[in-house]
Amino acid sequence: MKTIGAAKFKELCLALLEKLGPEGLIITKHGKPIARVIPIESECGLLIGSLKTKIRVKGDLMNTGVKWNAQP
Repeated sequence: MKTIGAAKFKELCLALLEKLGPEGLIITKHGKPIARVIPIESECGLLIGSLKTKIRVKGDLMNTGVKWNAQP
């Protein structure tokens, strides 16, 4: 993960945010990490629909397979 000093981050904030990678950016002050900036898009969003062509549903998804007697 890339690190940058707080003063340099302040100077280049908008440009850095435009080029922000998925791993994010660590901001340091006097050599110590004080903050981490990560993109709002999470990796979970990439999973949505990713298995669309890879999974086949067999049977009835709404059926548990257990028979029960429901009396009013």
